[in-house]
Amino acid sequence: MNPRPQAEMPAMSDYGVEEDSWNPLSWEWAAARLSTPRNYWLATVDGNGRPASSPVWGVWDDDRLRYAFGCAANSRKARNIAANPQVVLTTEDTVEAISLEGAAELVTDPDRIDGWLKLFVKKYGHEVGPEYEAFMRSNPIYAIAPRVAFAMIEHPDDFATRATRWRF
Repeated sequence: MNPRPQAEMPAMSDYGVEEDSWNPLSWEWAAARLSTPRNYWLATVDGNGRPASSPVWGVWDDDRLRYAFGCAANSRKARNIAANPQVVLTTEDTVEAISLEGAAELVTDPDRIDGWLKLFVKKYGHEVGPEYEAFMRSNPIYAIAPRVAFAMIEHPDDFATRATRWRF
């Protein structure tokens, strides 16, 4: 198990985030929101600096502090990651929002692939059926190692007091 990320107050004083009223969100709050969505948004950048954002299915492993997703080998996501592995991942929820910034790495170790596949099948297998594992195994799997995570709650009572950044 990796050390837990450390919470910090983000530099958002122009939005009312001040130290005397700041009450950080817990990492458990963040991990729950990273684990449960069906859909996520992945932002990548190609070698010329052109950004792209696309929806992905994926799984969060809180023990390893990694997020994994799969895509076609010739997809824009895969080509962009080959040119520039820096990515941003966000959940589909914009009210209790969380994003990860980090580097995506192609998973090649068979044991790691098997571990990720178990999590994918557990989360999405009921939607796709028994062929889901074979489909995932036939495509690249990438794991994101986050450097930083950022969360905010878009409720008036929470926005200025709960915004939190975590460093890994």
